[in-house]
Amino acid sequence: MEGNCGAERELVKGTFLFRDGPDEAVELALADPRAVRQAAPKGAVIYTPRRFQRSLGVVLEGQLQVSKGPLIISVLGPGELFGAAALFNDRPDYATTLTARAPCRLLFLPQALVEELMGRFPAVGRSYVAYLSERIRFLSNKIDALTAGSAQRKVAQYLLSRLDGEWAELDCSAAGLARRLGVGRASLYRALDALEERGAVRREGRRFYIPDPAALEE
Repeated sequence: MEGNCGAERELVKGTFLFRDGPDEAVELALADPRAVRQAAPKGAVIYTPRRFQRSLGVVLEGQLQVSKGPLIISVLGPGELFGAAALFNDRPDYATTLTARAPCRLLFLPQALVEELMGRFPAVGRSYVAYLSERIRFLSNKIDALTAGSAQRKVAQYLLSRLDGEWAELDCSAAGLARRLGVGRASLYRALDALEERGAVRREGRRFYIPDPAALEE
């Protein structure tokens, strides 16, 4: 049990929020009774635009898919944060939907606890601001990629939406997929060839092996 606690402590300490803060900040966050740990099975919906918590979350185990409508924004793994858009505002909705891509363990730090940590430990406050700045840059890059509208980007997003474990399977013919994505068949095949050439996917008939979803996102 102590080993698990130690591993959790090291994981949380390595997050963007705590990496520059003192060990005391991590210990306080993990020991505070307001901090909630939650297990979620594969496929569980963690946040939706209408159902969410005003908490900053940490992925302890597993993967979370962040999506907006049919668009996959990112995939979060252990040590990554989520839920910042729910903090320090009065909006009744949340920006995205979070879904467990694999069985997960999650840590939720409610807004009041995050605010207390930032007040007591200035380094935590600076890290939070730096985290938000990094998210703005990430979203800006994502918008640039999506507005470019390349066939390769569209194919990558489709494959990520079909991902089950490390495999994605087409749910239609190549011609049907080209029509759905609004690209020509030649462009579709060129995009698939390009993804395979850079090692992001490996084709086996209608199935695609995707060893690293994050690489496919890039």
